[in-house]
Amino acid sequence: MGRPHLVETILLAASILVSLTLFWRRFAVFVTAFREAKKDPGYSLQPVWPRVRGFFWEVLCQGLVIRERPLPGLAHAFVFWGFIAFGLITLNHIGEGFGFDVVSRDSWLGAAYFVFVYLFAAVVAVSIAGLFVRRFLVRPPWLGKVSYESGFIAVLIFVLMVTYIASFSIAPGTVAGKANWWVHTASLLVFLPLIPKTKHMHLVLSPFAIFAKRPGFSDIPSLAGDEDFGLDTGKDVTRLDTLQAFSCVECGRCTEHCPAANTGKILNPKEIVLGLRAYIKDPEAGIGSDVPLLGPHISEKAAFQCTTCGACEYQCPVGIQHLPIIIGLRRGAVNTGKWEDEYGTKLFLNMERNGNSLGFASNERQKFIDKAGLPLYDGTQEYCLWLGCMGAYDPQGRAIIESLAQVLRYAGITFGVLRKERCNGDPARRLGNDLLFTQLAEQNIETLNSAAPAKLLSICPHCVRTMSTDWKEAGKTFKVEHHTELLARIRHLLPEGNGNRETVVYHDPCYLGRYQGVYQEPRGTIERFAELVEAPRHRERSFCCGAGGGQMFLGEEEGRRVNVTRAEELVKTGAGTVGTACPFCQTMFRDALAQVTDKPVKLMDVVQIVAASLPGETVTPLQ
Repeated sequence: MGRPHLVETILLAASILVSLTLFWRRFAVFVTAFREAKKDPGYSLQPVWPRVRGFFWEVLCQGLVIRERPLPGLAHAFVFWGFIAFGLITLNHIGEGFGFDVVSRDSWLGAAYFVFVYLFAAVVAVSIAGLFVRRFLVRPPWLGKVSYESGFIAVLIFVLMVTYIASFSIAPGTVAGKANWWVHTASLLVFLPLIPKTKHMHLVLSPFAIFAKRPGFSDIPSLAGDEDFGLDTGKDVTRLDTLQAFSCVECGRCTEHCPAANTGKILNPKEIVLGLRAYIKDPEAGIGSDVPLLGPHISEKAAFQCTTCGACEYQCPVGIQHLPIIIGLRRGAVNTGKWEDEYGTKLFLNMERNGNSLGFASNERQKFIDKAGLPLYDGTQEYCLWLGCMGAYDPQGRAIIESLAQVLRYAGITFGVLRKERCNGDPARRLGNDLLFTQLAEQNIETLNSAAPAKLLSICPHCVRTMSTDWKEAGKTFKVEHHTELLARIRHLLPEGNGNRETVVYHDPCYLGRYQGVYQEPRGTIERFAELVEAPRHRERSFCCGAGGGQMFLGEEEGRRVNVTRAEELVKTGAGTVGTACPFCQTMFRDALAQVTDKPVKLMDVVQIVAASLPGETVTPLQ
């Protein structure tokens, strides 16, 4: 810039003061809301080290941003890294306006730093231009409506880069040099107060949201006593909820992968989060108010369309945990008696009266045990086999149990089943009925404490998740192994098949994949007995079957059915067999396959594929 005049110094100081004042007035909306929000019950930052690791990978390395959308993700990462690289440059730029340098250009280190940022500025300029084209010309649908404020900010960032690059070619004391300096300064000072007014608030808050998010995947927080019913009104919104709501970058990754949003439903995970933000900022609602959360800003119908598949939470690059928020909203509606649904009421009554989600009389379970010749667990067997609602009452679930029993006997593994079980409470938990969930969990915990099994085995990923994680709210959890994990360990004890290797497309169940991280085990087992092909969306990106979150028991009426959409995708691979590892998925696909193809496509659980290879065994697949 050259030596500044007194008028220029005064003008700069006044401009900085105005910019900072405007920034703080807008940012204070969040600060006030955060301070007034309820503290998260049972929340702790301990242990810190996993949070530090996550912060390094997700914030500093931009790992999630790049992993899920490599090209635009890398462009975003360069812009973020540009902000870091420009930190000292910006301070030095302001210092020049007051007649001093923060970083000396005369030292070799300072000169090298300025050149490094020069090169980085070119990369950032190209990146922000590419992102501008993507948002305003390509316009992927999940980005939502065009935000002209975002376009203006992109222009400001581009101007900052160009004026910095130009400063290397213009003499600092000249008219052109001063003009370039002031354009750069004006861009900085206009950009700052726009941050808390736009989605770019994530620049300030997302590092904190990522560091502070709840540990684990879709970990539903405990309620704080008898007076806590979930997210019902503004009095129930917690500090983490507030932080995450204001951190949303509106990138639409959650929308892009949401099965409800992809099949014409009202639910859009992004709009749930933005709706919570709008509620907090609404002068007639907000933190501490008695105004219901479900209303103008957040649709009750949308909240109850979620399959809890976790795709939204897995994709989010700024630490937003959608599922605890959505389930919190369901809790608030169900626990206070505000949610009225014919199917939901019937489901809860079935679970309460009959002890299972399917509504069968409890003695039907014993009839199946006797017919299948399943031994009762007496403490001497290696495994206690948890049947679950599907394994005990559903015909397809029973077929999976019988195949598993065949394989276990062939491998010489002893097992037994409990004399009585009740539903573990998963549908009630995901739909927000805490009282029913806790009652079922406590009854089952009492049963398991009496049986004292050394190892628990289940064919249902929902049972695995609920019993090993969610039951903590009822006082005790149990380590439960999914049958595909056991099969992966013992597959060397099993024959490789009869040489007729069919083609199998494996569907990753949400509660086995994203929730439990089990991807390779079922694939390794299938590959021993068949030829494995992959669906376009698989592993972490697998598309939901539509059963989770209680949806299997509710009336899915709007848009296209989720199970039909997924079944169509699986059939298009050309595989002769659809492989599953969850009885819920199998039931959903049984209904959907008949609608999407006239060709005979087999539907088999992984263990049924294994059992079909055993000498003298015959397994009838669903068709």
